[in-house]
Amino acid sequence: STIPWFSCLPFPLSKVQGTHPDCSIVLHFQELEEECLQRIQSESPSLGQAGQGCPTEWDGVSCWPALPLGQSRGVACPEIPSVFKNSKGLIQRNCTEWGWSPPSPPYHSACQLETLGSNNDTEAKARHFVTMKVLYTCGYSTSLAALLLAIGIFCCFRKLHCTRNSIHIHFFTSFILRGTAVFIKDRVLFSDESIDHCTMSTVTCKAAIAFFQYSVLANFYWLLVEGLYLQTLLLLTFTCDRSYTWGYILMGWGVPMVTVGVWVLTRLQYDNHGCWDDYSSVYWWVIKAPILLAIFVNFLIFLNVTRMLAQKIRCPDLSRTHKQQYMRLTKSTLLLIPLFGVHYVVFALFPEHVGVDARLYFELVLGSYQGFLVALLYCFLNGEVQAEIRRNWGTWQRSMESNVFNLATQDFTA
Repeated sequence: STIPWFSCLPFPLSKVQGTHPDCSIVLHFQELEEECLQRIQSESPSLGQAGQGCPTEWDGVSCWPALPLGQSRGVACPEIPSVFKNSKGLIQRNCTEWGWSPPSPPYHSACQLETLGSNNDTEAKARHFVTMKVLYTCGYSTSLAALLLAIGIFCCFRKLHCTRNSIHIHFFTSFILRGTAVFIKDRVLFSDESIDHCTMSTVTCKAAIAFFQYSVLANFYWLLVEGLYLQTLLLLTFTCDRSYTWGYILMGWGVPMVTVGVWVLTRLQYDNHGCWDDYSSVYWWVIKAPILLAIFVNFLIFLNVTRMLAQKIRCPDLSRTHKQQYMRLTKSTLLLIPLFGVHYVVFALFPEHVGVDARLYFELVLGSYQGFLVALLYCFLNGEVQAEIRRNWGTWQRSMESNVFNLATQDFTA
């Protein structure tokens, strides 16, 4: 009997965002199995009949080449550190008249299988990931509600219609798309417990991953647009040129669209396996490289904006009013550090399997509240927005009082 590949895994597959290292192990065993099956298909059908020897066999871990009757063969342990401690171990099997003999010594003994966690450890890990999912679901839900409210405020009040707030609306929309994409991805990939998300390969799941990658790219590039626009405001001394708006829109939505289109065509042509969520693939750099470029440029813009603000504040010829404006902008800029994606630099250049737990908490749990923070800084704590809301609230109250007075007067005169 064959040994299922999943019996070798030292811990259960974790249903989290991105590709867990376990999935890379699963895909590795699948590739070995596929190679072995191709070898089996190319062999003579008569091989393996009585007196003919043992045919090539896949036992779930290793591929055993065909062997004449009465001989033995040994294979080395697979070099997978997260599964086997000893890659120099040797397993032997004999070709008998009844077929292949069982592996001797067994894999778990010869290769020193990593100690399986106890039931308590497994339950603790399950609770850990359930807690994490609850936290980022609450975070994205809070962010979506705050962002939709902020967009409604910017759209409803006419005096808030300007290029700056238009860019903010696009920025908010990218966060809404990102949160929605996370929910869609969870729904498509992880809704059915009986489906192995490591081997899923449907059009629906690939479309969900492509949409997720587009929303992430759009989010990063609208972060870049916000940085470019802030720098433009300083260079043009708080004047606004509407001719830049379409350029910003093309950068924020167009660059991610082209990038994801290239990535989809590349995966379809050269690496169309699984659900395209394998971040160990070399083609992942089609997505990762533009993200790293946006992060790097945004970081340089942040440094340049900080330098320009420091120079303007120290300028002796600047009026007190302008200094107050720059001081307010300085405070906003310092608060915008996490919004510029500077914190992503911490993990950007590390391999995907390094610091998985810290990365998941940082990008999933804390990242899920980023949209709420954006709405808070750009809208709810914006003095211009607060003044417009108070003005309209006062107008509405006076209108209501006037209507009540007129109604009371009509009743009295009647």
